Amino acid sequence: MSLKAYRLLQEVDVVIGYKTYIKLLDDVVSEEQEVIESPMMKEVDRANKVIEIAQTGKSVAIVSSGDPGVYGMAGLILEVVQEEEIDLPVEVVPGITAANAAASSLGAPLMHDYAVISLSDLLTPWEVIKDRLTKAAQADFIVALYNPKSKKRTEQIEVAQQIFLEHRDGSTPVGIVRKAKRGNERVVITTLAEMLEKDIDMLTTVIIGNSETFTADDLMITPRGYNV
Repeated sequence: MSLKAYRLLQEVDVVIGYKTYIKLLDDVVSEEQEVIESPMMKEVDRANKVIEIAQTGKSVAIVSSGDPGVYGMAGLILEVVQEEEIDLPVEVVPGITAANAAASSLGAPLMHDYAVISLSDLLTPWEVIKDRLTKAAQADFIVALYNPKSKKRTEQIEVAQQIFLEHRDGSTPVGIVRKAKRGNERVVITTLAEMLEKDIDMLTTVIIGNSETFTADDLMITPRGYNV
């Protein structure tokens, strides 16, 4: 997390968030603070709860993993405040999104234009996601895949691989990082052709290189275009 986020989490009266993310804050929050855990798929309820608490005059932080503005809670909070015309100051505190955290563990794979695409179809139709994957592959973007595979949703990552193999060589470097920067991360560098042979789950970020990405000394590097 960013230093500002770390400090603010220690200062607020209340911290609320998805239970898995709350558990990551054991060494940050204190016993004097109120901590509220929320189950998965309760994002709207969570947003309403945090706004309700804030309206009582307490300072409250709602947490997301990575950056709150990237597939996080920031947009939903702002939507609710605007929709209901609530007079409430809201500050979005930046964090470090999984693409950047994972990239730093892999080397420098995001040195050129890249796209971030979530494979979760809970809120976005799968046909829309496939279209975005196809266009990103055609445009030779480096691509960071979020939510690549769950216990029930296993085919999406296979389709993503097939789409990219239609536009990129099977030897294209692929980085797979699980629990990026959480102290017990796992880093694997493989190829587009062999990526599905590696363990991939919801705690994993997958970075597919572009046509110029290469590997060296266990690092994944995308040239920016400098003369070296």
